[in-house]
Amino acid sequence: MEPTDLSIEILKGIREEGRRTNERLDETNSRLDETNSRLDALRDELSRRIVESEIRTATAITELAGTVREMTSFLKQTNDLRPRVEQCEDDIKTIKRQLG
Repeated sequence: MEPTDLSIEILKGIREEGRRTNERLDETNSRLDETNSRLDALRDELSRRIVESEIRTATAITELAGTVREMTSFLKQTNDLRPRVEQCEDDIKTIKRQLG
């Protein structure tokens, strides 16, 4: 089978289309690399922000726990004084009655 000029031209066209397809693939790969780089940078930024947020949250929780401990202590002290206050109020009523 002898190659004809038409067959050779068709093969050349196919070869040229293959080259153009490879060029387009190279361009696409380049854009994908850029996109991947941007995504990596975005992921790093989001990770940094999450860590900062977690630190702020942990700090706030720690401060809140301290405040709750202080309030608990205060309430215990106040509750411990309740019988003394009631006794004082009773004593004042008794004194008023006696004076009065």
